[in-house]
Amino acid sequence: MVNLMGNQLHLVRRFIKSLSLTIPSSSDIAWVNKSLLHGEFELWLRMEPYDQRHSIEVARRFTYLHPEFTRDQVAAALLHDIGKVHSKLGVLGRVIATIVGPVGIKFRRYHDHEVIGVKLCRDAGSTLNTLRLLEWSEGLSRNEQNVLLLLRQADQI
Repeated sequence: MVNLMGNQLHLVRRFIKSLSLTIPSSSDIAWVNKSLLHGEFELWLRMEPYDQRHSIEVARRFTYLHPEFTRDQVAAALLHDIGKVHSKLGVLGRVIATIVGPVGIKFRRYHDHEVIGVKLCRDAGSTLNTLRLLEWSEGLSRNEQNVLLLLRQADQI
């Protein structure tokens, strides 16, 4: 029950933030550009401003929680929701997709955003280490599992 409530609060906060049309600051965009490979940055630019802001917030929280971060880990934090670009759903469509589930092509794409995101990142030239984190792969080392837990924690605040 606590996890469900925490997830609902996360979704409500995310929804409210997504209503803003504010684009990320130029210094945030420069930090993202420096943190990603060229193809990854081009992919990141395809995100809506609210998704860009969210990815920056998650990556910043992640680097706070895990000060010994690597570039690949920050890339995974920045690109963790990249597959959502493929669904082409706006804010209201995402809310409806979350409520009704993976019904229809667009809602299915939205719910499959993690798998889609890994493919997009692979095509964009992401490193194996970044892809392993985005895949939430089995067989990860204890250190990689800890990194994933911190990444999830950064995403849920």
